[in-house]
Amino acid sequence: MSIFLSVPRRWLPPLAALFLALTTWPAGAQPAADAPSASASAMPAPLTKQVVAHPLDAGESLVLDGRLGEALWQRIEPISDFRMQEPVEGGAPSERTEIRVAYDADFLYIGVMLFDSDPDGIKGFQRRWDQGLGTDDRFMWILDTYRDQRNAYFFEINPAGLMGDGLLRTGQGTSVNKAWNGIWRAWVDRGPDGWSAEIRIPFRTLNFDPSADSWGINFQRTIRRKNEELVWSGSRRSEGLFRPQNAGTLSGLGEITQGLGVEVIPYTLGTQRVSGGQAPVTDWNSRVGADVNYSITPNLRAGITVNTDFAETDVDDRQVNLTRFPLVFPERRAFFLEGSSVFSFAPASSPNPFFSRRIGLADGQPVSVLGGARLIGRAGRQDVGLVHLRTRAGLDGSAAEDYTVARVSRNIFRESSVGLLYTRRASDGDTLPDRHTLGVDLELGTSRFLGSRNLQFQAFAVYHTDGRPEFTRGATPTTLADRSVRGFRLNYPNRPWDAHVSFREFGDAYDPAVGFAPRVGFRRVQPTVTWRPLVPQSRHIRELTFEYFNEYLTDNQWQPLTVNHRITPLGVRFESGDAITTELTWNFERLDRAFDILRDGRFVIPVGDYGNRGFRVQASSASFRRLSGTAAFERTGFWTGTRDDITANVTVRPMAGINMTANWVYNTVSLPTGSFDAQVYRLFSSVDLTPLVSVNLNVQYDNVSRLLGTQNRLVWILTPGNTIFLVYQHNWRNPVDERLFTLERQANLKVNFTQRF
Repeated sequence: MSIFLSVPRRWLPPLAALFLALTTWPAGAQPAADAPSASASAMPAPLTKQVVAHPLDAGESLVLDGRLGEALWQRIEPISDFRMQEPVEGGAPSERTEIRVAYDADFLYIGVMLFDSDPDGIKGFQRRWDQGLGTDDRFMWILDTYRDQRNAYFFEINPAGLMGDGLLRTGQGTSVNKAWNGIWRAWVDRGPDGWSAEIRIPFRTLNFDPSADSWGINFQRTIRRKNEELVWSGSRRSEGLFRPQNAGTLSGLGEITQGLGVEVIPYTLGTQRVSGGQAPVTDWNSRVGADVNYSITPNLRAGITVNTDFAETDVDDRQVNLTRFPLVFPERRAFFLEGSSVFSFAPASSPNPFFSRRIGLADGQPVSVLGGARLIGRAGRQDVGLVHLRTRAGLDGSAAEDYTVARVSRNIFRESSVGLLYTRRASDGDTLPDRHTLGVDLELGTSRFLGSRNLQFQAFAVYHTDGRPEFTRGATPTTLADRSVRGFRLNYPNRPWDAHVSFREFGDAYDPAVGFAPRVGFRRVQPTVTWRPLVPQSRHIRELTFEYFNEYLTDNQWQPLTVNHRITPLGVRFESGDAITTELTWNFERLDRAFDILRDGRFVIPVGDYGNRGFRVQASSASFRRLSGTAAFERTGFWTGTRDDITANVTVRPMAGINMTANWVYNTVSLPTGSFDAQVYRLFSSVDLTPLVSVNLNVQYDNVSRLLGTQNRLVWILTPGNTIFLVYQHNWRNPVDERLFTLERQANLKVNFTQRF
């Protein structure tokens, strides 16, 4: 199946030439193996920065308190050759940073000294595990344990002792999956010379090749009050920590172990649920379950899960849908997020053949998962993932179902890959046939284009088989083209110039059974060009942004359906961390069926063509301030009328560990047939007593559904891997001109334990 299926014939010669050029890049001349090919000598030399891991002497131990006073740290020569990434690309740092690395058979140790000439100016507001650190000074590092320049473990800490981690995956759109929680610790100390840390990472929490004596590694430090970013290896703005291609080398490792590779994670859960308004019904429930994982090889881990439960999961952010298409809510359940990077498929193009929220959720409500098995890791040069889950029959009479997802991605050339994805959904009984989906994707990339620039090409194709009655047109079954998608994307992700162009085509009947497609039956061309120059000669302005975005979307007969132009005439990021952005928009929409905006018959837009213009202004203050926020105003034409949107976020941080954020979204729509407004209110507050104990409150209300909901969560990490969750949820409805009444309230107490051997 060709990705060029249904592309105009005049496009084929240039596209074929482009594909041929991409597949013959010099970067592709060297395989992923360490041994270079003959043609590799003509390439720019790779980054050669190196840090040596020093073994602990026999009987030597460390007192882990964040201070680097032990003899071990004193005898190790530190690395300190950091360079600025911002504000001056490649400039000398304003403060000194020293890194030392040591190890024994079971642990990797990192000693960090972050000198600061103004220790009172160090920012450290956040304490909760994996909380974002846009507010704080921070120290981050990655470990590319396979040196494949595509995947890495990500870690970060701040002066308040926060620990964060995730799985880093590069490609068209670098992502860090923070649902992965390794079992490691960091101890932090603040003193008159700055702040320091001692970090201990068990080798059992990592996958790696035991025969290799070197890994990829990189470090980055943020000095928040100066908005200064310091990187050890790869300090250009087009390089950096989140590109393992630019990492240095950690050498000297030897005689390290992962243990037996067995991990047992049992849990116990107690639930009280009260439902119903005038005549409430109380249900008590208790259950136990477990995950058991075993490392078949140091690179490949198998696991089974029994009575899988998601009681501790955060609630979705409330939204009001004023569009014609369903909203996309992100996955929040840790079980699916932990291996999600392996199953990532052409993420920049969003064909979504696998969307994990289709498993264990129906219309946003949980469906019990009986259990399943998974296999995730690496076999040779392949990343592999296999998940099989079975759900129970629903109380509404829906059948029990089996879900299977398989993914393999093979590394090719220096920074490229090709992969396959397969899904199957099977329902008990004879009412529905098995539904299958198959996709193929290709990623070609180089960080050596024109010497040191990034260039990426992505292509994909997906199709599914389906015998459901709705997938026929009368007596005529849908074709393969109707049930498939295909596309490509060329990306130039650099600074100051950043550009991409993409094409995608979605068949009219594309609906993968374990995927998600909010809109089908279209062809879309989408180019974007962005210029973000630094302004080094200014004492007040850090960076300017200018951008042009275009979307040209047609039906499958090339008749325009949606055309968008968006221009950013000026965006300004100041040295203080504050920012202002302006946008101008032009929009065309062809409506081929009437659109009921609120789904209640009051405001219906008739079939026709609509053109509108608008503008948007957004201002945000630096997040490291105790009082910070963002405000945006947008006015645009909306079908036959106008729409004004106001968004405001205000965050207060009175002291370290206490964060309160209020969010208000206000949409007011004026049409010839009348006016209405849609508002959403959110309040999120957290009290993080220590980096391992936090209490969170989440309150949400919107005036369309008139639902008020709260979720309160106590998370107590006894030790990393052993956690107590206490979650209380309460939902009310507010009928017009009536008082609130309870729809449902529920309390969950869940305890997780982790034991590794």
